[in-house]
Amino acid sequence: FCSTFALLLAVGTVARAAETLRIVPIASDDSVVVSVELSDAYNEDIRQAIASGLRTQFTYDIELRMVVPAWVDRTIATAVVNISDQYDNLTRRHTLSRVVDGRVQETITTDHDSVVRQWLTTLTRLPLCETSKLDPNRDYYVRISARTRPYGNSMLGWTSAVTGQAKFTFIP
Repeated sequence: FCSTFALLLAVGTVARAAETLRIVPIASDDSVVVSVELSDAYNEDIRQAIASGLRTQFTYDIELRMVVPAWVDRTIATAVVNISDQYDNLTRRHTLSRVVDGRVQETITTDHDSVVRQWLTTLTRLPLCETSKLDPNRDYYVRISARTRPYGNSMLGWTSAVTGQAKFTFIP
């Protein structure tokens, strides 16, 4: 049984075009973790960019913030996750890498499209901070901004990020 847990008040979803960002923060044991799914982002434009051999990257900017009524919300923790795919047309294999806050976490090579899709669009139980940094019975939220590169068919190469947030109350 977990010594600490979070009451999830909402699972964040924000839609832009056909893309949906699903965010699930969990405070349990001694840490706050977040899981993220960017559904529908692995679309035809992304698949074509990958097939052409262009290095394709998904970037997730993550913030854990404490709600401060009538004041600016306090940032408790941040993380930047870059997930990239470099497709080799000769071997027909993808080299996938995950970099968290500038440090390489994992690199794999695969020829399975389903693995590529999962890697680029999903984060599972990413640690954000220790629960000792949280105040009991306070409201918090995880805000995530996700963007891709190359930008596909957007005008002048600019794209807006898909953003969303999910709130929870920390109950020790």
